[in-house]
Amino acid sequence: MKTDRRLTNAFKHADTVYFDDDSKYIFFSDIHRGDDSISDEFTRNQNVFLHALNYYYKEGYEYIEVGDGDELWEYKNFSVIRLAHSDVFTVIKKFYDAGRFIMLYGNHNIFLKSKRFIKENYFQYYDEYNQIRVDLFRGLKPKEAIILKHKKTKQTIFVLHGHQGDIMNDQLWVFSMLLLRYLWRYLHIVGFGNPTSPARNLYKRHKVEKVYSRWIEKHKMMLICGHTHRPKFPKLDELPYFNTGCCIRTRGINGIEIVNGKIQMVDWRIAAGENGDLRIHRTVVRGPVPIEYYEYKNNPYTAHCKSYDED
Repeated sequence: MKTDRRLTNAFKHADTVYFDDDSKYIFFSDIHRGDDSISDEFTRNQNVFLHALNYYYKEGYEYIEVGDGDELWEYKNFSVIRLAHSDVFTVIKKFYDAGRFIMLYGNHNIFLKSKRFIKENYFQYYDEYNQIRVDLFRGLKPKEAIILKHKKTKQTIFVLHGHQGDIMNDQLWVFSMLLLRYLWRYLHIVGFGNPTSPARNLYKRHKVEKVYSRWIEKHKMMLICGHTHRPKFPKLDELPYFNTGCCIRTRGINGIEIVNGKIQMVDWRIAAGENGDLRIHRTVVRGPVPIEYYEYKNNPYTAHCKSYDED
C-alpha cells in the first residue's frame, strides 16, 4: 500500500511532456557515475556510454535520465564525479543547452530534491586550469517523475526511477546510504553485495516488480522505470511495464528508445569484428513495437489490445 500511494502521489505531481510520432527519446537509468576509482562500476562502460550519447545527440534524440545518474550515496562530493567523467558531462551539457535533457532523481541521487544542493553543485563549477567559474546545468530542475502524453492519441506513459515505496531505498534511505558509504562500498570491492539493493537481491527485485505490476493494472497505464537494474520489455499479453536496465553491467549498457511512434530496447557493447577490431555496437534486442499496442483504453490487459495481424 505504501508503494501504491508513493507512486500515485508522484504521478499527481509529475509534469506533463507532450510528444508525437516524430519525437525521439532515449531512456537510460542507473548509470551510477562515480569517482573513477576501483569502486566506480560505471568506469568500465564510460566509453560505451559516451559513444551512445554522441549517437543520440547527432540523431536528434531527447535524453531522459531515469534516476541514479550520479552515485551520490557513495561519493558525497559531486565535484569528484564531474572531474572523473568530464567527457560525459560535456555531452550531456550539449543536450541540456539544446533543451533536450530531462533529469529524474532516484534514491542514489535523491539529494537532487534540494534546490540548494543543485544550485551549489550543478549550476556551475570552478575550472581550476583557467581559474574561472563555468556554467554546467544552470537552471536545472530535476524531477521525481514525468508524464509523457501523445499529442494526438492522448496515450499516457508514466516515467520515474521506481524506488518509491521500497522501504530501504525510500523511507530509510539515509540509513541505507550510510551503510553503503561506510561499509558496503569497501566490502563490494572484495566481492560482497549490498543486500539493501534490489539489483543485488533477487527476492527484493521480484517484490518491487510485483508492486509495479499491481499499480499498472490498477491505474491502467504504461510505466517506464529503472531501479532494479533488470531490463524488461513486455510481450503484448503482459502488463506494460518497461525497465531500462542499467549502465554498470560488465558487458555493456541497456536503454529504451521511443522513435517514430515505436518503442524498443537497445543494447550497447564492445564487440570484436572478424578481423579482430573492437567496435561499439548498438543492437535492438526487443521491438520495435508501436506504442499504441500498449494502450489500455478501457481494458486492464494489453492482451485485449489489437495484435500485430490487425490493420
